[in-house]
Amino acid sequence: MTASETSHTTSTPAPAAHCRPAGIWQLAFCSLGIVFGDIGTSPLYTLKECLHVASTHGETFDRVDLFGILSLMFWALILVVTVKYVMFVMRADHNGEGGILALLSLVPERYRTGPGGIGGVSGMTLLAVIGAALLYGDGVITPAISVLSAVEGLAVASPALKDGVVPITCLILLALFSIQQAGTGIVGRLFGPIMLVWFLTLAGLGANQLVREPTVLAAMSPWYGVEFFLRHGFRGLLILGSVVLVVTGGEALYADMGHFGLKPIRKAWIWLVLPSLVLAYFGQGALLLRDPAAAANPFYAMVPAGPATYALVILASLATVIASQALISGAFSLTRQAMLLGFLPRVTIRHTAYDNEGQIYIPEVNVLLGVGCLALVLTFRESVKLAAAYGLAVTGTMVVTSILYYLVIRHTWGWSRWASLGTLALFLGVDIPFLLANMFKFFDGGYVPMLIGAALIAAMLIWSHGRTAVMAQYSGQYGPFETEWPQLRKSIVSRVPGSAVFLADSRAHTPPVLVHYVERSRSLHETVVLLQVIDDPQPEIIAGPRYTVERLVDGFYFVAVRFGYMEQPLLVPFLRQVAAAEKIPLDPDTATFFIGHSEITPQDGGRLELIPEAIFAYLKRNAVREEKRYGMPADQVMEIGEQISL
Repeated sequence: MTASETSHTTSTPAPAAHCRPAGIWQLAFCSLGIVFGDIGTSPLYTLKECLHVASTHGETFDRVDLFGILSLMFWALILVVTVKYVMFVMRADHNGEGGILALLSLVPERYRTGPGGIGGVSGMTLLAVIGAALLYGDGVITPAISVLSAVEGLAVASPALKDGVVPITCLILLALFSIQQAGTGIVGRLFGPIMLVWFLTLAGLGANQLVREPTVLAAMSPWYGVEFFLRHGFRGLLILGSVVLVVTGGEALYADMGHFGLKPIRKAWIWLVLPSLVLAYFGQGALLLRDPAAAANPFYAMVPAGPATYALVILASLATVIASQALISGAFSLTRQAMLLGFLPRVTIRHTAYDNEGQIYIPEVNVLLGVGCLALVLTFRESVKLAAAYGLAVTGTMVVTSILYYLVIRHTWGWSRWASLGTLALFLGVDIPFLLANMFKFFDGGYVPMLIGAALIAAMLIWSHGRTAVMAQYSGQYGPFETEWPQLRKSIVSRVPGSAVFLADSRAHTPPVLVHYVERSRSLHETVVLLQVIDDPQPEIIAGPRYTVERLVDGFYFVAVRFGYMEQPLLVPFLRQVAAAEKIPLDPDTATFFIGHSEITPQDGGRLELIPEAIFAYLKRNAVREEKRYGMPADQVMEIGEQISL
């Protein structure tokens, strides 16, 4: 019998209302509440922290020193966020997604798979894994310290709330993580207006002070920043560890790019966020020139005591709570990228926007982040004890991003050697001093994101190595159906009435679960469907065939189906339509769905050591199973288990 192939389209057009993409300015507005919360609330504490570090180390500051700090802060915003990320790095997207793992996917294959790494992972891939894991660590700390500092601000306005700081913080965190399931688009529309008011307030307060003391604008000259280091030497590096708070959240702009796109984020930054931040910082500087006593809290000193202070505390509290959203959304994007690249097991991904594939919600990550944040709040109980943890993880990620970006522009985009090296030197010339300055924070709290990152690095490398080992073990066992079926047919005693569905990874390999079932039962159903499910990068399948059917020999059919990211990949109704349209003797309501499950039994002497193999087995057991993802009826699923050792 000669196999023949036919295709049939079963999709229906998407509703016109859903097909209209959001405008750039609308997305830019929504991005205010998602992307810019972290970096947008840095005026609350950055200059204050710089002055605190200076006083701790016995430095006396004059007008020139204040200009030096403001100059460093201004040029950090320009060079790190505006030039590096907004103008350069964010151009490197992978199917619209940003972040360090998306950047890795653009690096040439020879650098991603070459020697020099650990456990079969190349040096460049290892760097990307480290950077991503560190960003996760920062993602756990940011919501905890942001919400905790916000509630502490309320306690300043009303001392009676001091004993309730930790309980109120925990309640706010629970509410924050509970609304994530609504999707970043809805959360952005909810938080966007608040952040718009916040940035306009920053601009207004800063402009009001600048009008009274415009001479502070001279600090925009880079010479004051250079002179600061010439005057203070090594101690100037310690101040740089606090200056980095200006750009904390810059990496989140790139990680969150898939939620809104490059153009909306770029417009929001250039036209609103950057001007507001610059006005706020220089406004505080202008105030300090007129009233040095305001150094205790220069931000709140920009408004007169009384009702204005209470109103600003409330607004700042709301903005600081929202600041945690950037890294929560970034963690969702990073998790999806890590899963697609084979560094994490499958998780539940819920797409929350029809016109933007990047807007997602991952319940497992949301729960882990929420639990981690609550644990940090209950352990440290004061934001000042967590403040030292800020910056170390994200500056490490910034260095890794610069190195990977160099490989992309030099070897993927074909830039000249001198242009590529010049760009790398410019980026590392800023990143490395920030990283070195933050190294001094390690024992003061910087170890927290580093420990979280180390655990995630180990998990990602173990999963990648274990997954590769499993695939290598299976790929050498079973070839195409045409090769395997003649041997399997000899083992079959009878073909029983009914139909069976076996999930297949590809047409090139026979599903292992089919081979195991035939070898053990020596029987097979009269109708057998080998089903491949393909995830398509569009919301719904409205163009081209949704599925193809290949009629094989002896009652076998190979069916490949595509599902868009906004569609529920429910197999029973789909197979019901296919069976009727293609005249396949298949009844999905009575068919048996066969699921293969490999039980990892750790043993010495394999591809993995005993402990890593045990960790891989645990991760595999807790990955999302096919029957749950594809909505298979529980009473129609038969799981075939196999014990293997790597």
